[in-house]
Amino acid sequence: MEFFPQAESGRKGPARAGRSNKIARMPEISLVIPVFNEEDNLPVLAGEIHAAMASVGRAYEVIFVDDGSTDASPAVLARLAAASPAVRVVRQGRNSGQSAALAAGFRFARGEIVVTLDADLQNDPADIPELLARLAAYDVVCGVRAKRQDTWVRRISSRIANGVRNRLTQESIADVGCTLRAMRAEQLRQIPMFTGMHRFLPTLLRLAGARVVEVPVNHRPRLHGQAKYGIGNRLWRALADLFAVRWMQKRWIDRRLSKEIETWNTTPSGSPSDSSAKASFSDASSSNGWPRKSASRA
Repeated sequence: MEFFPQAESGRKGPARAGRSNKIARMPEISLVIPVFNEEDNLPVLAGEIHAAMASVGRAYEVIFVDDGSTDASPAVLARLAAASPAVRVVRQGRNSGQSAALAAGFRFARGEIVVTLDADLQNDPADIPELLARLAAYDVVCGVRAKRQDTWVRRISSRIANGVRNRLTQESIADVGCTLRAMRAEQLRQIPMFTGMHRFLPTLLRLAGARVVEVPVNHRPRLHGQAKYGIGNRLWRALADLFAVRWMQKRWIDRRLSKEIETWNTTPSGSPSDSSAKASFSDASSSNGWPRKSASRA
């Protein structure tokens, strides 16, 4: 289990030639996209992302995390990165799953806002501007697939899984399986990263104090490649992760409860004076719930 630290720089040395001012400055928004064998979808997705972000008018970067692809995805990503200074590529040493790919993207993200979406073209980048707009009042905006373009088996299994998950975690997330989300990096830095965490991101972020809202988004049928998840390879893992998150909820330490009290007055030498120290200790004690000591009798 890890917490992702401050962003790691993915490029060293002088800026690339032809870099525009919009991309050269530190990005405000980082799009993180896990990739596993999506060679045919990547060029289309990159074009749709750039078209959607052009209307936002804010500096952004697109981080493709290649999770050990065995097709031509790495070569396609290399061409996309060479064609656009906004594109960065992170490659996993081996296939490690969606949670690990997302965690890697979070580590390298430099933006204050992180947007996640799938690489299979089923998430529509045209929905991103609406998610970003809703962040004005919230910390996490989760997409809810309005008209799912999946088989009836996947839809029913997803509905059952959402119901069980919400009941045990006392949540109300309608579509935790939708990867399309916009989140504040500040909250992401406070949650643990572990295999399976991508299914519980809204719950974990709420534990960190995030204000969460859901909005309907477009969902499209898969045109190329194959689905990576089914009932057989996620049922028991998801159940084990569910109990782990429930355990975490009961033992979560809320960092928002701690606040430093700065009421010390210093003498010219820099040390606290006796009177101010006593007053400060009394104030701090009472604010933390400790009883005040009554004045001693003469």
